[in-house]
Amino acid sequence: MHGLTAHGHHGVYPAEREHGQTFRVDAVLELDTAPAAATDDLTRTVNYAELAQRLHAVLAGDPVDLLETLAQRLADVCLSYPLVQAAEITVHKPEVDLGVPADDVTVAIRRRKQKEPAPPHDEHARRGPLGRVR
Repeated sequence: MHGLTAHGHHGVYPAEREHGQTFRVDAVLELDTAPAAATDDLTRTVNYAELAQRLHAVLAGDPVDLLETLAQRLADVCLSYPLVQAAEITVHKPEVDLGVPADDVTVAIRRRKQKEPAPPHDEHARRGPLGRVR
């Protein structure tokens, strides 16, 4: 999903908080799309219309100081879908005032789901020759 846009009040400066500005997000999700493609079943993938609504709510929602924080919140939304294994998020702040000409400021992150710890093996299988865990 590219260019999802919302008016938000993120930033560290009082004027940014008071007046707000346009923010955009690009989201790339990593998931196995083969089951959905094979069955043509929406429940076997991510409903992008629903995802767009949820990401828009974060962009337009509770203000944060840093684009890094906003990007993490957006990644958390993407990773909340059970089928999504990783997400790449780019947050754009195209109306940024840097005091010099600039078209955009972006923060890009990639986040993966934490893998579940492996269940412990049988105690005998975990012991080496001296009974130590390797």
